[in-house]
Amino acid sequence: MDDVLRPLIVVGGSVVLTLLLGWATDLLLRKADERHHETPLWGLLRRARIPYQLVLCAALLRGSYDEARLLPDREVALGRILTLVLIGSAAWLAIRIAAAVVETTYTRYASTHRERNPARVRRVRTQVTLIRRVVSAIVGVVAVAAMLLTFPAMRAAGASLLASAGILGIVAGVAAQSTLGNMFAGLQIAFGDMVRIGDTVVVDGEWGTVEEITLTFLTVRTWDERRITMPVSYFTSKPFENWSRGTPQMTGTVFWHVDHSAPLEAMRDRLRDILRECPAWDGRAFNLTVTDSTPSTMEVRALVTAKDADDIWTVRVTVREQMIRWLTDEHPYALPRVNTADAVPAPRLDGYLVPDGHRVPDGVPAARRAHRHPRER
Repeated sequence: MDDVLRPLIVVGGSVVLTLLLGWATDLLLRKADERHHETPLWGLLRRARIPYQLVLCAALLRGSYDEARLLPDREVALGRILTLVLIGSAAWLAIRIAAAVVETTYTRYASTHRERNPARVRRVRTQVTLIRRVVSAIVGVVAVAAMLLTFPAMRAAGASLLASAGILGIVAGVAAQSTLGNMFAGLQIAFGDMVRIGDTVVVDGEWGTVEEITLTFLTVRTWDERRITMPVSYFTSKPFENWSRGTPQMTGTVFWHVDHSAPLEAMRDRLRDILRECPAWDGRAFNLTVTDSTPSTMEVRALVTAKDADDIWTVRVTVREQMIRWLTDEHPYALPRVNTADAVPAPRLDGYLVPDGHRVPDGVPAARRAHRHPRER
């Protein structure tokens, strides 16, 4: 009877005590979260309740399983399994706590500086994300090493592994040259402020927003919701456009090809009216000028401004569409058209004859009307 009750009391008591401590801790964290709405720390710590309960249960069982006298012939194996579970759950708990602390620190910083310096907030966000990944990787490696050291064979091999660490490091460095290069490039991006999460970039002609940065790759979300994944070493070895570098304000251009008779002053007034009704325009500046001319049309360019890349796109398409619609309704003659009339020869003035059968323009003086080319006298 004692052989049955003892394991039930030890194992059952450990599980019940774990559940009670986990419930009490979660209750305290929930109340703290309700009282302190300004910080998300307590709410984030509640996400660690599962690894916390695993640590408690594994620690209680590891310390009392000898008293349970359960499976005495498997006592060593059972103790090693509980030790491995304890190490793994402790590493999991450490990662969750570190993530909660880092996220809370970033949230406080972002709430204070988001309005004044959004670029710096994105930079800190990138650094925090990479630091959290590095911490998770270090904790994971240490946990795996601690698990391996619980086996006697691994302890004996430790000395030989340390002795050959230099050679193995050289071999691993040559074999994983690309991976190590990407890892160092990721750290360079994080702390060199080259590109940040949320930046608007143009890479190989693709326009998008940086969505994720890791130690080895970077993901860009394009305007049509595609994801472009590339190694972070690309951004340290090739040129790219970062529209969010420094101030996010941008100046955009809109081009039209119109007839030479287009009313430029009326177009400027209409551009001003369109921008005043466009919420995406930041009100900084605008103008409209003729930038080129061809035998059949002239090129008109409008300059507009906006606070960021998304708004400048909205302003450009709005101005382009409404200006074309206004020209179609109010000034259709200003739209480009193909001239099918017969060409009118130019009068021969200043010593040249007007061809026979053509009328001399009225504005030409009489002396010039009577003038003839010397070869035709």
